[in-house]
Amino acid sequence: MAAARVHLHLCPRLLRAFATSTSRPLVATHARTSPLRRTGPARPLAARNRRGAGSSMAAAPPAEAEDFATAADLQFEAPLKIVLYPDPVLRARNKRINTFDGNLRSLADEMFDVMYKTDGIGLSAPQVGVNVQLMVFNEAGVKGEGQEIVLVNPEVYKCSKRLVVDEEGCLSFPGIYANVLRPDTVKINAQDVSGAKIKVKLSQLSSRVFQHEFDHLLGILFFDRMTMDVVESIREQLKDLEDKYVETTGQKSPETVENYRGAKDVISFAR
Repeated sequence: MAAARVHLHLCPRLLRAFATSTSRPLVATHARTSPLRRTGPARPLAARNRRGAGSSMAAAPPAEAEDFATAADLQFEAPLKIVLYPDPVLRARNKRINTFDGNLRSLADEMFDVMYKTDGIGLSAPQVGVNVQLMVFNEAGVKGEGQEIVLVNPEVYKCSKRLVVDEEGCLSFPGIYANVLRPDTVKINAQDVSGAKIKVKLSQLSSRVFQHEFDHLLGILFFDRMTMDVVESIREQLKDLEDKYVETTGQKSPETVENYRGAKDVISFAR
């Protein structure tokens, strides 16, 4: 596929095709063309399935009017940099967006750029220090290949009873990979980068990438979803990131893995 950028306009037929795409590693190492196409500028974890059972739950982030982002909230400086755990920006509240303009498109473009440069396939705005309800992803993980998806103000209104354990990584936790249990499919409402409304069912890798990035928009990090034994397997790596934060900022770590008390409800999409 050509490398030219175009904005995303999603029709139901193409959305269904995207939602049933094949599972791939969350940190992409090979390109694959996706069936979904975009029509405007813009351009975000590793999968080993284990089946489980659960229950569906409709959920969404709060939508108070005062949560809408101002122009100042949407300001950014290129090139963007990935915010690393345990920076408090990753836990801050992310405001909804009601201004769909060139600045928002530029932010999405810059998010794709830093995502590709860091070998990711999904990225949320708080991961680049912008606390708004915006995520981008591309299952191919390669600039100019696959399909670039931009979702604004996403909401989950239903998730599947079937649960799947996959290995996930996160750009805010470089080099850390561990198993996370999530619903296999989710049904969502969102807007695209132009403000058009989207309603779609996501499954397999697209569902997992969405849920991972959606958690970021709620201030939830991927180890919050892990069981105690899984967190124990990455404890030292998390402590290393905490120590690096103290060393580089001269401040006390805002959180520590030593205070971890167990996984959040896997099917709860509440902060």
